Amino acid sequence: MAIKYTWLGHGTHALEIGGKRLIVDPFFTSNPAAPIKADAVQTDYILVSHGHFDHLEDLVAVAKRTGATVISNFEIINWLQGQGVAADKTHAHHIGGGFNYDFGYVKLTIAHHGSGLPDGGDGGNPAGFLITAAGKKVYLTCDTGLFETMRLYGEEGIDLLILPIGDNFTMGPDDALRAVKLINPKLAVPTHYNTWPLIAQDGNAWAKRVETETSTKVKVLQPGESVEI
Repeated sequence: MAIKYTWLGHGTHALEIGGKRLIVDPFFTSNPAAPIKADAVQTDYILVSHGHFDHLEDLVAVAKRTGATVISNFEIINWLQGQGVAADKTHAHHIGGGFNYDFGYVKLTIAHHGSGLPDGGDGGNPAGFLITAAGKKVYLTCDTGLFETMRLYGEEGIDLLILPIGDNFTMGPDDALRAVKLINPKLAVPTHYNTWPLIAQDGNAWAKRVETETSTKVKVLQPGESVEI
């Protein structure tokens, strides 16, 4: 069974696993790179890595309209329930904790970033996601800087690595290359770049560096494009 990954621009992602649809960090309305509108999104699960506006702008609206189950840290889940999302449509984790869903196992990973909510509330600790499903492992680092513990996640055997290269707010190309060397995935996809001039990068140039210096293959996607593993 294949896992289909689609980049939806900036730090927003979609996965299809065994007939289940997942959206990670729903940011559509103000996202100049988004290939679809928020009201067109259909999903069974929504994963939220942290509380910044450019990762949960459309969370409440999409969650209420689709009835999707939202997976995030405890603080964001509490905030979400305060926005009127039903408690039985949420599932709280903390970093290092995982749970078996009907599409696979999700574990929250470390991320070095911020997580303050747009209204000033506490967004808890930022996180990434390690998804084990269909006999494969997908690691979405989400918004983060480089950190040594990435090596431990790599020891699990990562089939697909999704990581930022935009710099300024996250890892830039140099640190993203170092992350690939730590994690050693089979395939990597660069994201969180070219949304605005501040995070403009050359994805193809980065891919060439990775494939020259490591055994990892890179797929450079445009927003709306997909890859299957």
